[in-house]
Amino acid sequence: MTNKIGIDAGGSLLKIAYEEKGKFHVKTYGNDESKNLIQWLTMLNPDATLYITGGKSTSIKEQVMQKCVYIEEFDAVTKGARFLVKRENLSFQDDFILVSLGTGTSIFHVKEEESYRLLGSGIGGGTLMGLGSLLTGRGNYQHLINLAEKGSSQKSDLLVRDIYAPNEPPIPGELTAANFGKAHFNMQARVEDHVAALIRLIGETVISLASQAAKITGVEKIVFVGSTLNGNKPLKEVLSGFQGMMQYEPIFLEKGSYAGAIGTLI
Repeated sequence: MTNKIGIDAGGSLLKIAYEEKGKFHVKTYGNDESKNLIQWLTMLNPDATLYITGGKSTSIKEQVMQKCVYIEEFDAVTKGARFLVKRENLSFQDDFILVSLGTGTSIFHVKEEESYRLLGSGIGGGTLMGLGSLLTGRGNYQHLINLAEKGSSQKSDLLVRDIYAPNEPPIPGELTAANFGKAHFNMQARVEDHVAALIRLIGETVISLASQAAKITGVEKIVFVGSTLNGNKPLKEVLSGFQGMMQYEPIFLEKGSYAGAIGTLI
């Protein structure tokens, strides 16, 4: 029976991690499922100490009977990511840029002994859910991903080649000139195309910021974590798609969604 449980209480999801016999077990609840979480925590071990991080920590703390220890959020996610990099047997031990894609996005320079938050953006998973809901009338994460996989962002985005046609553009024509720049006049674009464009907007914004951070710090490896990446192949493709123009190596951790929860236990 575990005596320590880590909780990352984010703006959208509650991520749980605990260790038994050297193996981490993870679990996720929606913020609207906090009562189910409390019941589960009591069943798992009513005497366990809860190590909590994230913006909704106070709300969870007020609902549970177990002892709670608050862990600073940025410290938790950077230490959790560093631990997972080593745990997943990745072949590097040097510095890296960490991109935490949760409700919003935070970008860190992670070193062996210390880490720094470099910058952040309000563009993230909350953007996907909020604008995705406005586009589709449904606020279901998996539904949005399924739509994006069937769509083409080029039918909604204005590309560089669209502006310069019929002439040759001075930069690669497939680059985005304006996100959603054709959405108001291309009547052939479907909702699937607009959702694909939304994911491209998020991915392009994040990789632009992350690549600047990598260039400034002289680091090439960019590690991506956060629940916005769960099953999100379209977003991962965007985040990986600019290696021909920018010098970086994208790395996606298997348990990256739980970096914060795991970090609280370290």
